[in-house]
Amino acid sequence: MESEDFLKPSNGPGFPAAFRDAINARRVTLSWVQERLRARGNRVSMATLSYWRSGARHPEGAQSLAAVADIEELLHLDRGALTGLLRSSRTGPLGPNLFPIDEHAIEEAVKEAFAALGAEYPDTSRELTTHSVTDVGIEGHVVQSRTRSIVQSTIGTITAIPFLELTPGIPTPAPEFAADFGGRIANRYSHPNGEVHGVLFELDAPLTAPNTAMVEWSVSYPPGYPPQLETGHAVARQCRELLVWTRFHPEALPDWFEEQVDTPQSQTATPVTLESGTSIHQVRRAFGPGALLLRWGFGERD
Repeated sequence: MESEDFLKPSNGPGFPAAFRDAINARRVTLSWVQERLRARGNRVSMATLSYWRSGARHPEGAQSLAAVADIEELLHLDRGALTGLLRSSRTGPLGPNLFPIDEHAIEEAVKEAFAALGAEYPDTSRELTTHSVTDVGIEGHVVQSRTRSIVQSTIGTITAIPFLELTPGIPTPAPEFAADFGGRIANRYSHPNGEVHGVLFELDAPLTAPNTAMVEWSVSYPPGYPPQLETGHAVARQCRELLVWTRFHPEALPDWFEEQVDTPQSQTATPVTLESGTSIHQVRRAFGPGALLLRWGFGERD
């Protein structure tokens, strides 16, 4: 059974009163709040919002706490104005935390990488929203990827998060990781099989559940790196929104594209068409555990 999260109002005006006051100050309705939460991929029922406002119930679990953080933005409140009125030692039921693909050998290598980096396995952080942007060069191969993510601590306090690059079945040299925002690279590791490379991203400040932080990191590929004709992103827990945006060189557009979705239980592939422009974006809400990938090629597809 999943652990439950018991949240109680702290001393002071309390969450229900602060929620009511914020709604009244903005002169909006619960229906208005619900619609805008839904637009952000966070579905909360009217009954639940009403319970929160009256104090009959308090937000519990990661999804509810993510909704409260969204409400702070929607009602133009300072960060923590509502979430700071809730106490929690955990973020509540999160759904399964699973290795995102059905690759036992790679999972074992990932566990070794976590241990070498000094990270706990499985990772206790969670990606709430992730945007992965990849640039493909004139030769049709991946040149660089950049990832921006809202990360959340799911239990206790975390100070660092491991980020990995996986190439199952294809040994490679280590790509070049860089911390662009929200922290620094504290440690690096490459598995002897050459299929798992990663870094330990040390956050600018410790992150205590259920708080969130914004981070950005990038990966570039050195000369001699095997040509990559695919990109994607994997999550071990459900992600509120995952965007994979692949941008191609206008003078080297592939002849075919294929979207692949890997989960611990299955793998599906679907042809994708480049209708216009020079990029393809894939969006999933409430996605994971799993991996969202894009493959491409030149000439006749095998």
